[in-house]
Amino acid sequence: MQAVIFLIDSVASFFCTLFLLRFMMQAMRVSFAGQIGDFVIKLTNWAVKPLRRVIPGAGGFDWASLVAALALQLLLTGIIIGIATRFGEIDAGNVAPMVLLMALRGLLRLAVYILIGALILQAVLSWVNPYSPLAAPAYQLTRPILDPIRRMIPTISGIDLSPLVAILLLQVVLMIL
Repeated sequence: MQAVIFLIDSVASFFCTLFLLRFMMQAMRVSFAGQIGDFVIKLTNWAVKPLRRVIPGAGGFDWASLVAALALQLLLTGIIIGIATRFGEIDAGNVAPMVLLMALRGLLRLAVYILIGALILQAVLSWVNPYSPLAAPAYQLTRPILDPIRRMIPTISGIDLSPLVAILLLQVVLMIL
């Protein structure tokens, strides 16, 4: 049973990450013209395009991508809690609110992990290959987080400590979640 849960969790988390990445890239005005953007679009269009007929984008946000991520996270959480309830590990009394709260928590944690990954990617690429096709999307994705930190913490001897501070703050957010 653990192997089945692992496989379901892996596939659902992969697609949730892609849906969230699509939402975040659109919200932060990251170009979809490169390899990453094309990859995300091609692997998420199957769910986002039909949802856009019902849930249009508004306020500069791609709500269909966010709803797809939430729906998939709800499904994953429901399956895991359903299996745990079936085996008597969880009381079946208040399952619906628990599924919703755990799905929202999982989605927020996943968004934080995406940002941490983008910060690490950006830092590594700045040392190794700043002209990589991944550098521009990583910079655009992390800029809204790093700009306020850069205003408070200047570069020291040409070294930008803002990604380190951002990762530490995001780790605190993960601890809270």
